Amino acid sequence: MQVRLAAISEAPALVSLINAAFRVEKFFIDKDRIDMVQVEAFFGSGFFLVAADDAGLAACVYVEQRADRGYFGLLSVDPDRQKTGLGKRLVEAAEEHCRKLGCRAMDLQIVNLRRELPAFYQRLGYVETGTGTFPPDVVTKLPCHFVRMSKPL
Repeated sequence: MQVRLAAISEAPALVSLINAAFRVEKFFIDKDRIDMVQVEAFFGSGFFLVAADDAGLAACVYVEQRADRGYFGLLSVDPDRQKTGLGKRLVEAAEEHCRKLGCRAMDLQIVNLRRELPAFYQRLGYVETGTGTFPPDVVTKLPCHFVRMSKPL
């Protein structure tokens, strides 16, 4: 499995992969996680790392430099390939890219309703640093907010 930078030409495959991975959120939100316009916009402010093999994209993560801090989000693993270490591998690759860019810390945010996620990121060295409001234009079935997490690099 190769980890590499994604090309913008892979945007359709990224949309499919991200939406498949985020289907677990259907219990609190009805809409797809992302669309083509959003993915293309992300290429303007950061980059996607992908894990790919002959079968196609298996996982991806969005990475962005924000001054001396890195940020990642949209960590997505094909549902048939979850629990294989791909998520951890992509987080580590994102951290390494940000280290090379001179970042001193890495940030992320997760939805509080995804109760399994804090423990996953804590095992990778992240700690909770605060909360944030969910976008007001996104209609949810349940009240929710973001949990922010960070890690020194």
